[in-house]
Amino acid sequence: MTYITEQPSPDEVRAMAGPVVLEFGTDWCGICRAAQADIREGLGDSSVQHLQVEDGPGRKLGRSFRVKLWPTLIFLQDGVERCRVVRPTSPLQVASALAELVG
Repeated sequence: MTYITEQPSPDEVRAMAGPVVLEFGTDWCGICRAAQADIREGLGDSSVQHLQVEDGPGRKLGRSFRVKLWPTLIFLQDGVERCRVVRPTSPLQVASALAELVG
């Protein structure tokens, strides 16, 4: 698990085409680490782009999505939020949100 520190700007995210999952968290977050198996299983073999973005103080992208808890997964279609999952505890939560995103 590696959350990227060089993150896209909010404008770059709004310009992303197609379905995208943004996952906000940090490498040192125990809850983020514990959720990884559920997230991977819930996303399955999906071809949806999945970006793990490091969040924290001064991180504009997380603030633009009003992220409060980690991990938070934002499901976007053409740069617009369709749904989110906060602190997933089962693969079904992630899979349900993905199904809502891709139909």
